[in-house]
Amino acid sequence: MSRHPTIKQLRYLCSVVEHGHFGRAAKACHVSQSTLSAGILELEEVLGASLLERNNRSLVLTGLGEEVVERARGLLLDVEDLVALCQASAEPLSGRLRLGVIPTIAPFLLPGLLKSLRSDYPEFTPFIREDLTEPLIEALHRGELDLLLLALPVAAEGVESMHLFDDPFYLASPLDHPLAAQSDLDTGSLQGQELLLLEDGHCLRDHALEACKLRGSEYKVPYQATSLTTVVQMVASGIGVTLVPGMAVTAGGLASPDVILTPFADPEVKRDIGLMWRKKTPRQTEFRLLGSYIIERLSQKSTE
Repeated sequence: MSRHPTIKQLRYLCSVVEHGHFGRAAKACHVSQSTLSAGILELEEVLGASLLERNNRSLVLTGLGEEVVERARGLLLDVEDLVALCQASAEPLSGRLRLGVIPTIAPFLLPGLLKSLRSDYPEFTPFIREDLTEPLIEALHRGELDLLLLALPVAAEGVESMHLFDDPFYLASPLDHPLAAQSDLDTGSLQGQELLLLEDGHCLRDHALEACKLRGSEYKVPYQATSLTTVVQMVASGIGVTLVPGMAVTAGGLASPDVILTPFADPEVKRDIGLMWRKKTPRQTEFRLLGSYIIERLSQKSTE
């Protein structure tokens, strides 16, 4: 009777390719490096083919290895969806959910949301991963995450999304800045300004510029940062102005006595917040239920 590869062996192989290093791959799989190496050797023995070219400096996939990894990733996703199918048959919002959230949403929305979920759905167990949009989407495609909470639109294949709410942008400016006293603020006022932005990779940067219809020649960027908190501190120091999401203003996480937060007159100066999942997941109904719950909770909070 012929032997077949195991899920564990395929996962070891994909992890090595993802991390490019046996030690890091073993850590990600929560096994020793010797266990992982032995598992990959067993996989090659079962398949009767060499998948990796090993040397002291790097790991290189053989031509056949590339095809095996591609198919293995698909198989592992199918396994994840099989498990999800069984979970979906149980009571909604009663099991584990691996949720990816971007940094410009997580600290402002998650604390209150998770507290409400614990109260209303005590059997629901979300595991949160905070990261930038691109790494989160990659993790979703690999089956490492079930659902994403992020700003839309996002260019990604094989996914579906659900709009939750609009998040308006505010202008954050120093107390003595000319725009701080402008009651009918429009995006045209930003032309020629010293505009502080998050570094490349943060979708908030791109969505803010898109919402304000600003081209690179119409503003100056004296400083880039990795967090909104740092950007607002720079505004308080008088270095320039920036755009901040409304949820951060509402949460009070960016409050500073040296910064004025001004709304734009145009309600279209905003970003779209929503959920995203793989098209093939059998948990779509549960994800939409969670989306409706988020919408309802935020609506209730706005009337309190």
